Amino acid sequence: MKKFDVTALGELLVDFTENGISAQGNTLLEANPGGAPCNVLAMLKNLGKKTAFIGKIGNDALGKMLKKTVEDQGICIDNLVEDEEIHTTLAFVHSDKDGDRSFSFYRNPGADLMLQWEEINVDFLVNTKIFHFGTLSMTEEEIKNVTKKAVQKAKENGVLISFDPNFRPPLWKDMEDARQQMWYGIGQCDILKISDDEILFLTGTKDIDEGIARIREKSHAKLICATMGKNGSKVYYKGKTVFGRPFLRKDTIETTGAGDTFMACVLNTVLEKGLEQLTQESLTEMLLFANAASSIITTRKGALKVMPQRQEILDCLIS
Repeated sequence: MKKFDVTALGELLVDFTENGISAQGNTLLEANPGGAPCNVLAMLKNLGKKTAFIGKIGNDALGKMLKKTVEDQGICIDNLVEDEEIHTTLAFVHSDKDGDRSFSFYRNPGADLMLQWEEINVDFLVNTKIFHFGTLSMTEEEIKNVTKKAVQKAKENGVLISFDPNFRPPLWKDMEDARQQMWYGIGQCDILKISDDEILFLTGTKDIDEGIARIREKSHAKLICATMGKNGSKVYYKGKTVFGRPFLRKDTIETTGAGDTFMACVLNTVLEKGLEQLTQESLTEMLLFANAASSIITTRKGALKVMPQRQEILDCLIS
């Protein structure tokens, strides 16, 4: 028996999100705990799964806030390392009127980039059912090598690999390198979540089906999910293509964490139903559950601390 359902490696950072205007007319920023891998784990924890995080923060006030927050969410942080010299990574999230976002990062370097292979307890890579990662832990050479070693260690021990590119252009010095690392993840994973923008970036086509067909040429992933924002989502599995309708809301304020919420719900389905015998019905249920959960998180500031509960999602499905 594996000790954990999902272990994730990557960035843990502070998302400074806009939250009104001060009396002096200045933009107010709220410090929200964030980072895609831990967002995924927090949602999975809400769904009753055992999760663990591998990463690095600064030994500073914001790092201590992040550590307490993740621990309070019930995520195992035994392999969360503190850097004595490099500060915790910061992201500034700028929201558009329709809820879409742009990012500015303070990460040159940030503590998350400083994780060393010797600091990883490989038991977390071996003693888990699924290992999840993205490309934010691949933007610099050293952390890229650590991430790839972790992926290989997990694969050697029969662990399912989950990948979400989570492409953030401001963090890449070279867009071709970004493509290469995204293709690496796609080539390694069993479960892939990829957005419409990322499909366009990698394949040059806005046609989701055509883009996924091109991705399949370089991927052995058994389950591929394409998220399309307000247009819903699709899943590709053993020759089947299933569409999941969106849950559009008038009270959406920002989309931070929506993709991570979706990813967690997909992994939850794999954990509960397996990866080999998913039916058309179970795939449809998976997408609707994931889309509903993602719609809920768009009504909240931040993500990690405010992931929806299972009953909230079920209520959304029948409303």
